[in-house]
Amino acid sequence: MTSRILILDFGSQYTQLIARQVRELNVFSELLPWDAPRSQALQPETQGIILSGGPSSIYAPGAPQLPDFVLESGLPVLGICYGMQALAEALGGAVSASDRQEYGLAEIETVLQNPLLAETVGPVWMSHGDRVEVLPPGWVNLASSANTPIAAMADASMHRFGLQFHPEVRHTRSGKQILQHFVIDICGCIPDWTPRSIVSRAITEIQGLVGDAHVLSALSGGVDSAVATSLVSRALPGQVHAVFIDTGLLRQGEARQVESAFRPLLGNHFVIRDAAPRFFEALRGVTDPESKRKIIGETFIREFEDAARALGQIDFLAQGTIYPDVVESSGSGAAKAQRIKAHHNVGGLPPDMQLRLVEPLRLLFKDEVRAVGTELGLPQELIWRQPFPGPGLAVRCLGEVTPQRVEILRAADQIFTEELRLADLLQTHEDQASKLSGTSQAFAVLLPVHSVGVMGDQRTYAETLALRAVTTTDFMTADWARLPQELLARVSNRIVNEVPGINRVVYDITSKPPATIEWE
Repeated sequence: MTSRILILDFGSQYTQLIARQVRELNVFSELLPWDAPRSQALQPETQGIILSGGPSSIYAPGAPQLPDFVLESGLPVLGICYGMQALAEALGGAVSASDRQEYGLAEIETVLQNPLLAETVGPVWMSHGDRVEVLPPGWVNLASSANTPIAAMADASMHRFGLQFHPEVRHTRSGKQILQHFVIDICGCIPDWTPRSIVSRAITEIQGLVGDAHVLSALSGGVDSAVATSLVSRALPGQVHAVFIDTGLLRQGEARQVESAFRPLLGNHFVIRDAAPRFFEALRGVTDPESKRKIIGETFIREFEDAARALGQIDFLAQGTIYPDVVESSGSGAAKAQRIKAHHNVGGLPPDMQLRLVEPLRLLFKDEVRAVGTELGLPQELIWRQPFPGPGLAVRCLGEVTPQRVEILRAADQIFTEELRLADLLQTHEDQASKLSGTSQAFAVLLPVHSVGVMGDQRTYAETLALRAVTTTDFMTADWARLPQELLARVSNRIVNEVPGINRVVYDITSKPPATIEWE
């Protein structure tokens, strides 16, 4: 990797989209909080800085301010929304509340030819209540909209730019082109962030961290842990012992599929542990979702520690933590960002765990993980399988997790998956990634809600099942899938007839945000 774009996060809901858009240009981007230390922010390979939007007013007491190192670095800078206002405030301009807030699509007009914007920008996405009223000395206005006289600004001699709109969201028609102008043309980044380079870099880092020690790799059945296991196995031949924990919380046929993929690769270094009784006992009576995740995270670690002791001297634990896990567990990077949920392999790790962590996918988004899996030669049916949370069906079984309720959920989930596959609506190959009619992730959720029904002229009082299906590329944002009504009717009919204990089926039509993809 020879190029890096630093993204300083001021708390915008769109910050992760900036990182994704830069990565799609094959340039590595790293997201850090706006108050990150200079030593962490300014790595030698950094060639430009992007300042995100944010919910604050730059002139409000205690509002995040532009770090000194941004201007002192001499690097090209692009401020977006709040980032533009932070630049203006720091350099002697003036920012104030707008007479008319601007949210949604807006048309802007380029008023000065410049290296960042095309002559015809088209519709852009605005989301602001403040605006730059007076340009900093030496800066010029690049574009305007009906409600925002200064919609873009520049000090081209210093390679510094500001945009009041959001180029990272898909609603801004020329957004990708604008970011490409900044990242490639202005910053001079080399587009070498590719699956091959990611694998090469990860192997070097893994070898440097682990040395001659042995690694226990945690296989959960999902795409992320499978790719992580393959990657550490490539880096450390003969030093990796993959352990698949059968928690009793897996989908139908999960264990068989994982074993068929990894037994040929690892032979006797592949171990399956039946830990279902231990997990169900630990979850007895627990209904709080955060408690579930932490209990499952700790139980996983204890199982892996037991496995490590049985295998001999094991010093490291490799797991498939990916970037969205980190973001949702610790906030997007802004100092005041709220944690969404604790992922079992991030927020659920016990403080006294004995194994050191190896997380080769920690900086990758889901689509990058799949690309790395393809580069490593993993089967496409494994790479493109439906994502599955590490805690398994426990976080799709709302309320208490019991063997009986999990079995009900597993059977219903299998029916939903079968019908989607028959309708060719499961995203299973790379060439299906752009199918708007397909589903990136689809599953069932068992709700702790009983309702009255009637079956065979008999009154029933049974549980409710929710179906969830979304379309997405990065899993940071997602839209609910517009599945055919005939399909939903068929799935509902099969579930209430074939799965005892369910008499009502509903469909979730909420996007992310405001909801998350998983219910817990």
